[in-house]
Amino acid sequence: MSFPNPELARRMADALRVLAIDAIEAANSGHPGAPMGMADLAEVLWNRHLRHNPADPTWANRDRFVLSNGHASMLLYGLLHLTGYDLPMDELRRFRQLHSKTPGHPEVGVTPGVETTTGPLGQGLANAVGMALAEKLLAAEYNREGHAIVDHHTYVVFGDGCLMEGVSHEACSLAGTLRLSKLIAIYDDNGISIDGDVRGWMLDDTPQRFAAYHWNVIPNVDGHDTDAVDAALRAARAQALLPDGKPTLICCKTIIGKGAPHKAGTNEVHGAALGPQEAAAARATLGWTLPPFEIPDDLRAAWDARARGQQAQQEWTQRFAAYRAQYPDVAAEFERRMRGDLPATYAQTLAQWMTTVATQQGSIATRKASQNTLDALAPCMPELFGGSADLTGSNLTCFRGSAMAGRDVWGNHLSYGVREFAMAAMMNGMALHGGFLPYGGTFLTFSDYSRNAIRMAALMKIRVVHVFTHDSIGLGEDGPTHQSIEHLPSLRLIPGLDVWRPADAMETAVAWACALERRNGPSALCFSRQNLPAHTGAVAPALIRKGGYVLSQQPGARAVLIATGSELDIALTAQASLARQGIPTNVVSMPCTNVFDRQDAAYRDSVLPMALPVIAVEAAHPDLWRKYTGRTGAVVGIATFGESAPAPVLFQHFGMTADNVVTAVRGVLEQAL
Repeated sequence: MSFPNPELARRMADALRVLAIDAIEAANSGHPGAPMGMADLAEVLWNRHLRHNPADPTWANRDRFVLSNGHASMLLYGLLHLTGYDLPMDELRRFRQLHSKTPGHPEVGVTPGVETTTGPLGQGLANAVGMALAEKLLAAEYNREGHAIVDHHTYVVFGDGCLMEGVSHEACSLAGTLRLSKLIAIYDDNGISIDGDVRGWMLDDTPQRFAAYHWNVIPNVDGHDTDAVDAALRAARAQALLPDGKPTLICCKTIIGKGAPHKAGTNEVHGAALGPQEAAAARATLGWTLPPFEIPDDLRAAWDARARGQQAQQEWTQRFAAYRAQYPDVAAEFERRMRGDLPATYAQTLAQWMTTVATQQGSIATRKASQNTLDALAPCMPELFGGSADLTGSNLTCFRGSAMAGRDVWGNHLSYGVREFAMAAMMNGMALHGGFLPYGGTFLTFSDYSRNAIRMAALMKIRVVHVFTHDSIGLGEDGPTHQSIEHLPSLRLIPGLDVWRPADAMETAVAWACALERRNGPSALCFSRQNLPAHTGAVAPALIRKGGYVLSQQPGARAVLIATGSELDIALTAQASLARQGIPTNVVSMPCTNVFDRQDAAYRDSVLPMALPVIAVEAAHPDLWRKYTGRTGAVVGIATFGESAPAPVLFQHFGMTADNVVTAVRGVLEQAL
């Protein structure tokens, strides 16, 4: 690693500062204070400690760097540009502009070298915990004596805002419990947020807080003293060599906006451009005489990490070749998992399971059908890493062969404790790290706690699976605090999230298959607590994969009934009753509206003919269904909170009955006359 002399190190850090000033001034938008304040510690980390290769941002054994306080994005963009990533200066000039590679907050998949999308504070920190967990799990699984092919650190930088968000407590508490010793967190303690001095609303003793989490804490580091920062990072890395090593928190005291003579140390430099006068004054204070967006050749050479990055990756590649020679099958499996490919045996295993499910009769809760599917598929998918937010026995996320992961035992299933938000954000980090296909469970109503991390998974287009059970008033006596009403439609509104609510075991198996195979986004699988009858065993799985399909068709149908989950049985019962009254109807099962909406218009019209009125049936808020029913149809749903009572009583009380569906259909048809 590079150890520049103090004067060169100062100028290298100043290059980060002026790039942040220049880009934010050009955009007249952004957050210059944090990049200017963190420039010194960033120079030390990136030049003396971080192992990465700008020519290959996806190198499996690279160190991961997460900027959790994503509003400081120009710090990261400056680092990526200067160290040699494919981020030319023109992209810095286009900071925060449409379709640039330098969006307002870092976005994975947009900017080479960005490991995760950050912005909602605290989530990057939780993502980093997930990445560190993935590293430790993979190391335990794949490393062999003399062959440490998984051996890297996860570095995360964060500020006061991340600490104030509750997800930081959830994730960091668990990180300490799990002894994630290769996780190194750097706290940018500048004491300022947008509203001003944080002492008005944050008097936490952060070092003591993390010590209570069982972290190794290095307090009182001058974030502008490069030797002190370097020493702290060395001490943090040494933790990974200890048998009882801990994650490390380095508390760096910095001056927000360092270099801005009139605004440094104040909230004026936090969330707005410096302005022409202060920008010019800052350049003078820093002794920077070059025009905007110009970097001297000697600084470019000092920052360039391409040669040492290539050397580090080549050394690892040689070690991996020796590993492959001794363990060819294991090496091939590691590479497959890091690529994210499904196992070669997956398709056959799935087909065999579908055949088995098609022959099953009787009633079963879809949460149990979900567990059965995991039992069938998990043995051929070692990349599956499950978990639950203290509800394993209710969510049924464990499967035969599940090995519980913990502080000293590394398995394929984790009890996250009552930490829904951290669970979801950590799953995002695991998926981004590579090598794992994570899924985690809780009750559907508690998706409210994890919703923002679910949204971030959709924004990042990553493969994670959320298992949500107890999907309606059907859970019964626990009452309205636990009964989902608005959750299904609200989750369906998240762009890129596929929300499945299967009606029986076959639809459950298809939902899992689609979630596991999907590589461009997350899935939410919503399952019942109560037993549901089998209705779709004879349906071709390929048809169910379309998200919605005609399950029961009657000649001369006068209306279409759409239903999901437990309400499919209600719709079929109503169809039979209407037929006895001389009113033929079709019943459409629609386990995933998101997938159905992606089908071509011809198929959608064949399922929902324009000439037929549509009546939707779901024990959830009705508004979303009106896109299918229009003004001439009807929705049998629930627009109030639930009640405490046994499930059959609640379905009767809220009108979720076949008789009520029959009444709705007759009303729609009479209105059309």
